[in-house]
Amino acid sequence: MKILTLLYKTTKTNYRLIPVLLLVAMGTTACKKYLEAKPDQKITTPSTIEDLEGMLDNYSALNTHYPSASEVSADNFYLTDADYTSLVERQRNFYLWQKFDDIGGDYTAPYNSIFYANIMLETLNSLPGSDPAKVNEIRGSALFLRGAYHYALAQLFAVPYDEQTAGTDLGIPLRLKSDIADLPVRSTVAATYTSVISDLKAAVPLLPATPVLKYRPTKPAAYAVLARVYLSMRKYEQAGLYADSCLQLYHTLINYNTVSASSTIPFKQFNDEVIYDARTSPPAALSSARARIDTTLFGSYATNDLRKTVFFKSNTNGSKAFKGNYTGLSNASLFTGCATDEVLLIRAEAAARNGNTQAALNDLNALLTTRYKTGTYVPVTTSDPGQLLTLILQERRKELLYRTLRWTDLRRLNKEAGTAQTLYRNIGGTRYTLQPGGLRYTFQLDRNAVNISGVVQNP
Repeated sequence: MKILTLLYKTTKTNYRLIPVLLLVAMGTTACKKYLEAKPDQKITTPSTIEDLEGMLDNYSALNTHYPSASEVSADNFYLTDADYTSLVERQRNFYLWQKFDDIGGDYTAPYNSIFYANIMLETLNSLPGSDPAKVNEIRGSALFLRGAYHYALAQLFAVPYDEQTAGTDLGIPLRLKSDIADLPVRSTVAATYTSVISDLKAAVPLLPATPVLKYRPTKPAAYAVLARVYLSMRKYEQAGLYADSCLQLYHTLINYNTVSASSTIPFKQFNDEVIYDARTSPPAALSSARARIDTTLFGSYATNDLRKTVFFKSNTNGSKAFKGNYTGLSNASLFTGCATDEVLLIRAEAAARNGNTQAALNDLNALLTTRYKTGTYVPVTTSDPGQLLTLILQERRKELLYRTLRWTDLRRLNKEAGTAQTLYRNIGGTRYTLQPGGLRYTFQLDRNAVNISGVVQNP
């Protein structure tokens, strides 16, 4: 069974989601008969520009479906045997990089949001004479959402991008139409990234430069995601250019000296660094009661680095737990949106890799000045490109943990001999290993999707 979510229209033209069971396993003929049945009058598809605006503002449907499995598999934390055992099988397998295809929401939820984006795009084509500014924003937002969610899926279910093999490597099933009877097929990695970039670039001229609400896409947000995409492809010149385009429009940083280190929720939702707000559902493995911050990672923060107290809290057993999420929530939901700190670090890394040492130093120091106790930060001055790049990558690790970015960084950095890294887990007296470039850096597709559509499973 698959959940098809339709829209329920209230008398105030606000939208909430009503789950309707669709028996896809019965076959496309049964699906077609089901869909052709006369719907209840309360269930409707959007037919006006106001309807589409209502969809765009449905935060739970469009902003909270990003996958979290990559952070469960990343190396920012560890679990004790008891906490590991308390998890459901899916989370245990994500943690130990085991072959497992009961993926659930980390696979299906992003495609649900892509479904809504396609509905918006298709409906706009049948609404002539509407307000052009509203049409542009909705079209641009739908393209942004489709591109951003396809990219998020590719970080789990497609192999890491490699220019030499992208034309034949298996990508993800791309969903470019809302028709559920149109069964998906696996694209190549090259086709996956071409589609993602095409959607995001097409969104840029349609989106506003400043947000009405931070959960709506904007030009800076589209530029930020493009920078993120190109970084994952190791196309550093393009990553730097799009990061710069973003920062030309929005570059606010929070001075962490103004943040309460004693607060259980140091950062509010939609804080000043947030360019676009989005998140995952809270994975049980990353609850503060279970997930213990990697001791080497915690030890890498200097004494006067405010992140050491703003990002972390002490557990009663002496371990550290993360609390510095930009979601503004106390649960384990992960911030997956765009923020100034990430974009600044992308521009810094791109500059360092492209030989612009001074520009990289300027960006790195601009960020770190806001992260240290006032008057204690000593600016980085190295002129050694290799040393500077190492520092930037270290700061990226320390700044952007628990945002689902680490997994992608591991995947791309494993392509370079100087930054390849072997990961280890210890559970029940057994040592588990994930080698650089290992097949387990690509998750299995969800078994139900494979069984229903016949798409090729990952090795």
